[in-house]
Amino acid sequence: MKRLLDCTASDFSRMTGQDVKRAIKASEGRVLVAEVISSVSPLYPSVTNAELAAAFGADMILLNLFDVFQPNVEGLTAAPDETVHELKRLIGRPVGLNLEPVDPQARAAEQLLPLPPGRLASAETFVEAKRLGFDFLCLTGNPKTGVTNREIRQAIRTAREVMGKDALIMAGKMHGAGVADEAGGNLIEEQTIVQFIEAGADIILLPSPGTIPGITLDAAKSMVDLAHRHGALALLATGTSQEGADEATIRQIALNSKMAGADLYHIGDAGYNGIAIPENIMHYSIAVRGKRHTYVRMAASVLR
Repeated sequence: MKRLLDCTASDFSRMTGQDVKRAIKASEGRVLVAEVISSVSPLYPSVTNAELAAAFGADMILLNLFDVFQPNVEGLTAAPDETVHELKRLIGRPVGLNLEPVDPQARAAEQLLPLPPGRLASAETFVEAKRLGFDFLCLTGNPKTGVTNREIRQAIRTAREVMGKDALIMAGKMHGAGVADEAGGNLIEEQTIVQFIEAGADIILLPSPGTIPGITLDAAKSMVDLAHRHGALALLATGTSQEGADEATIRQIALNSKMAGADLYHIGDAGYNGIAIPENIMHYSIAVRGKRHTYVRMAASVLR
């Protein structure tokens, strides 16, 4: 098994989700996931936001606001059923999908937004995500959606049953998602992390230090250590629009996340129009793995 750092497009095309998990672990905290919105006009319409994020050094691409029953990536011309496969062909990276475990019983902290069925975490959307060819799944919540840890736990179980043992499942919250009882330092409890892993999550998604109130370096490290003790990997996420911050802030978040023990780093989609500031993807990458691995990832042809 290669480190994900060393994998090229031909390697990724042969890998199962569990192969990707092993390759991430072998990379020792040097894997970068860029989240992009696929349903809005790209920052530069000549290319998709996914292509732009990949060009600036992202190892894995996570699509947000993608409706599995109406498959479409703005800036990409493809038949609906071939959308994901065509995107993977163009960027040569694993492509994942956000689905949202909305809780109808959530105690809202703000007015919540309704979501179309194709974005909800359900057995039907998991079947469709698998059929479309996504390489991994992320169960989390966008702002104002009412996603709770209780529903995430149930969605993990269902996703594992539907998608099988080889699927790669990430799960967790990077902010409150509009839920009054799950925000700031109360975002997640230790027992919830363990429950996610027992339900079948491979990777626990947690906020990066400094991205939400109360998540200090020590707090993040404690949660990451707990995930590791129970056999899961940890992704530390920057999903609070700080992906649009200055370079110094990005470097601080990146280094603190690495000190906390992250296996993967997430950078969100709210820097510009559905994508982080592209230079911040590169700055994040350089901070956690240097120019050598960053420039190689940026330069490697999808024909390799």
